[in-house]
Amino acid sequence: MNLTVDHSLTSDEVARTQPQAAREWWRWPLMLLIGFELAVLFAPTVAWLIDRWTLSVWHNAHGMFVPPLALWLAWTELKGRRDLPVEGSRWGFAVLVPALALHAIDAGMHTQLLSALALFLVVPGLCLLLLGTRRTRAIAFPLAFLLFALPIPLAFTEPLQIALRHLIAATTAALLPPLGVSVFREGTTLHTASGSISIADACAGFSTLYAASAVACLAAYTAASRRRGVFVLLAAAPIAIAANLTRVVALTLMVVHYGSSVLDTFLHPLSGMVTFALALPVLFWIGGPSGRDSVSSPLHGENVSDGIRSDKR
Repeated sequence: MNLTVDHSLTSDEVARTQPQAAREWWRWPLMLLIGFELAVLFAPTVAWLIDRWTLSVWHNAHGMFVPPLALWLAWTELKGRRDLPVEGSRWGFAVLVPALALHAIDAGMHTQLLSALALFLVVPGLCLLLLGTRRTRAIAFPLAFLLFALPIPLAFTEPLQIALRHLIAATTAALLPPLGVSVFREGTTLHTASGSISIADACAGFSTLYAASAVACLAAYTAASRRRGVFVLLAAAPIAIAANLTRVVALTLMVVHYGSSVLDTFLHPLSGMVTFALALPVLFWIGGPSGRDSVSSPLHGENVSDGIRSDKR
């Protein structure tokens, strides 16, 4: 009796023996097709966001830096996690469908803000669909960081802006007399012998506070330890308020010495950029490495203490 062995493979076995790149040849064309369709769908929303980011230095100017920074952070995270497989997850539809529904609702309301929120919800949905849960979890912070690019509606910020205006006006009025400047405060307006300064919404410091919050989250993410990360988050608001207070005091002193016309010069908007230059590097310094060695993030489970690194993963 002759025995023969069938060495043929089933279709499933043949698929398993093929390289992963050959079996997933469809991924890049699919990504390009979806990317093109979403670019057409959200083009008006992107144009609206760019208009808000470039409106002035006082309003959401930091937003233009958030998407490229989030992209760089995600690329850095995934570059160091090549061991994670690329496994698409159907959970992506659980995010994509509500996001597209939100965009459809905004198409009738014409607020553009809901559509912008939908745009930033689409991104994690696509990551789940094309990269899988484990790779999406690895870039959870860059995906969440994208929300800082969204302009906050005035209805939500107005009470805080009013409180900041009164705080800045009262503190400035208290600081000027020791500097030899007589000042009378009327609400949020400071009256001096050389002119008056009104603390408007643009001067309240909310834009600095919003940008400082974004930078504080980034600094906490890359901080040398969890303790430093928590500290930089707690320090964000006081530093932002102090930086804006320094700006208002400086402008008031210039009005006293050079007249109120100084507010119509380039020094006024320049002082806003100087405010960012004062506050943001301080936050990074607070969250910086506490020794010679540094780590990528305390959220990765790595700590630095007295130059000794411990990996708790």
